[in-house]
Amino acid sequence: MNLRYLTLFTTIFLFVLSSCNQKGKSENNGKKEKKPVAIDALLIESKKFSYTLEANGTVLASEFVELRPDVAGRLVLLNINEGSFVSEGTLLAKLFDDDLQAQLRKNIAALDIATKNEQRMKTLLNANGLNQQDYDQALTQLNSAKADLDYTRAQIRKTEVRAPFSGLVGLRNVSNGAYVNTTNVIATLQQVSTFKIDFVVPESNAKELKVGQIVTLTSNESATKITARVMAIEPQINTGSRNLKARAIVTDSKVKLNPGAFVKVQLQQGNNSNAILIPTNCVIPESRNSKVAVIKNGKAQFQVVQIGYRDDANVEITEGLNVGDTIALNGILYLKPDVQVTVRSVKKSN
Repeated sequence: MNLRYLTLFTTIFLFVLSSCNQKGKSENNGKKEKKPVAIDALLIESKKFSYTLEANGTVLASEFVELRPDVAGRLVLLNINEGSFVSEGTLLAKLFDDDLQAQLRKNIAALDIATKNEQRMKTLLNANGLNQQDYDQALTQLNSAKADLDYTRAQIRKTEVRAPFSGLVGLRNVSNGAYVNTTNVIATLQQVSTFKIDFVVPESNAKELKVGQIVTLTSNESATKITARVMAIEPQINTGSRNLKARAIVTDSKVKLNPGAFVKVQLQQGNNSNAILIPTNCVIPESRNSKVAVIKNGKAQFQVVQIGYRDDANVEITEGLNVGDTIALNGILYLKPDVQVTVRSVKKSN
């Protein structure tokens, strides 16, 4: 019996030992050594860099107005030649005003009577044949008649639509004989001898924008670059977009643009003789900050950086990198902190 128990115990022991050996071998076989990640690297160097900010702009006429009547009525005259030039004060539209003209003639007659009455009263007053109170009443009637006449003339002027400035008339929206009110736009009038450009810049670049600054415009309508001068800056930043609005005026009177056209506005925002520029794809954006993969002692380390100027190809690093640092150019998605890297090639900043 003892021999049989001993044999059974020995068999169990050998089976357990064999299982442990097999498990250890499988675990060792499962572990694979991680190979270094092969990357191309960029050696950080400083360079002279000119800051050019590009913004979207819209062309505006120097003056623009929608021609509307001041009162409702029927059009009896429409003197609008579409697309033509008109001088300031030109009568462009006239509403029916026969009733007002009749009231005007009545006011003129009343004024004539009041004037003669005041003159007679004044003669009697000077000859001591009239007391002062009677003369004052006559003078009040005269002034009232003048006011009535001025009021009627003002009402007649409201039936007229005149050009407030010299410019080009747009397309006519109504026909002669139509009934119009104050909401109807008869036509537009634009002064296109000079042009204004409205554009916006980000809040971060607002401090660099100055009144009198020269900007460069590019447009689909003109193959040459156009210069403009910043004439005004909105004092308040838009709280929704965090942009600052500015307006420039085109300095060359020979430039021809269409109001409403889209233009690109380029602003020179200074020079930096020791700028650090890296390709945009080297920056890893995160929710709170941005990082780059710095290569030190053959390992990748992620460094938080501050970003300045940015364009389609490059981004300026204002903090976080120094001249002489080496960063990863590619393979960033495969890098983790302290992972071993193999540098295939080292490039210098362009």
